Amino acid sequence: MAEPARRIDPFPAFNFVLELPIGVSGFSEITGANAEQDLIEYREGADPVGWVSKIPGLNKFGDVTLKRGYTVNKALWEWREQLIDGEVVRYDGAIHLRDETRSNVVLTWKFENALPKKLSAPAFNAKTNEVAVEELVLAVESLKLDTQ
Repeated sequence: MAEPARRIDPFPAFNFVLELPIGVSGFSEITGANAEQDLIEYREGADPVGWVSKIPGLNKFGDVTLKRGYTVNKALWEWREQLIDGEVVRYDGAIHLRDETRSNVVLTWKFENALPKKLSAPAFNAKTNEVAVEELVLAVESLKLDTQ
């Protein structure tokens, strides 16, 4: 008798950890990690075919947006202050997706040369019962998937 096919489920998106050299973690949401390729349209005048060729152009990487509950840890604000003061400090980092046991990393997206582009204080509203969330937008120069 044939063995039944083993079902392979996708990984849940909530088992993730952010790695940054400044030691902050505990993010509730990470979005915008993407890579894009510009295309150059090209056609020679003597080309008998009636369409243009597509040639790979520049690589672009999306801004990575991080959200976390605000705490007494001011490392993100201090990093942003360095940039405001003219000291450009770039960090490499990684987003690790873990399996259901939360003990094994299954995928890692590595980014390089990140700069704090935008840092937002929490939205304040006395009529809600929500955690104060700060948002950091990182401009990154590369993003690679490492499947280990």
